[in-house]
Amino acid sequence: MLRRALNRVQDNWKSYRHRFVPWVVLNLSKNEKTLRQVTDRSKDKLVPDQEVSESLLQLFSVLLRSHGADHEELRGAQSHLLRKETTKQHQCEEEAMLRSLGFCMARKPSTLPFAGTGVFVTKGCVSKGATVAMYPGTVYQAYEPILLQSIRNSFVFRCIDGVLIDGNDKGISKVVFKSCSGRDRMGPFLMSDTSWLTSSPQNPLAVGQYVNNCSNEYPANVCYQEFDVPDKFPIMLRQYLPNVNYSTDSQRPLRCVVLVSLRDITAGEELFSNYYTIVH
Repeated sequence: MLRRALNRVQDNWKSYRHRFVPWVVLNLSKNEKTLRQVTDRSKDKLVPDQEVSESLLQLFSVLLRSHGADHEELRGAQSHLLRKETTKQHQCEEEAMLRSLGFCMARKPSTLPFAGTGVFVTKGCVSKGATVAMYPGTVYQAYEPILLQSIRNSFVFRCIDGVLIDGNDKGISKVVFKSCSGRDRMGPFLMSDTSWLTSSPQNPLAVGQYVNNCSNEYPANVCYQEFDVPDKFPIMLRQYLPNVNYSTDSQRPLRCVVLVSLRDITAGEELFSNYYTIVH
C-alpha cells in the first residue's frame, strides 16, 4: 500500500512539475534550452502590443457578431453559457476562431509523458508571430495576498515585474475569479469572461494555462508575452477578456499574458512554451 501511495505521489509530481516555476528554476542547468533570456520587461515583446491588440479585437468582434449580441442578449449570454454548454455554441466559437485567425485550438491529453492536459492546433495553420492563446485568471499585484490560493496550485504565473496571474479553474481560485468578475460588471456590460472556468470557454484563446513547458526533447514553439489592455479597448468586447484584477484600487491597466508562436505551427501539433528569465 505504501509503495502504491509513493508511486501515486511521484506520478502527480511528474505532471505538476511541468508548470511549477520553482522546479523550472532549480533545473535550469539541466535544461537551459527551455529558457528565453530578456534584459527587462520591454524586451520580452516578440511582436508589438498593437499587433496583439488587433488580433484580439478581430477575434472578439467576430465572436460578438456570432453571438448575435444586442444589449439584452449581452445581459444573458455569459450566464447562459455557464448553465448550458451546447455543441452548437462550441462550433460557433470554433468557426469564429478559424475565420478570424486562421486556426483552431483545443485541449487534449498531452504527448509529453505525465504532463496531463495539453493544447493542440486542431485546424488550420498558425503563422510565426501569431497570438495563439491567452493565460486566463485573477491578476494580483506583487503586494497583494495570494497565499491561500497558491497552495497546491500549479497554475500561478509570475510576470517579469512580479505581477501574478492565478489560472486555476477550480477551488478557491475559481470562487475568487467569479466574485471579482461580478464585482466589476458595469450595468449590462461584463468586464471579463468567466466561461474559461468551464470546459467550453466562449473565448477559444483562453486555454493558455494548459500549455505545457517545453523540454530538450520537445522544443518550444510558443512563448509568453505580457500585454496590458489599453483604456480604449471597446467596452462591448471586454466580456471576452479572461482576466480580472483582484483589487479594485489597482491603478495599472489590466494585465494579460498571451502566447505568441515562435514559428509556423501546423494542425496536429501540441504547443510547448518556454520561460523567460531576466539577465542584467
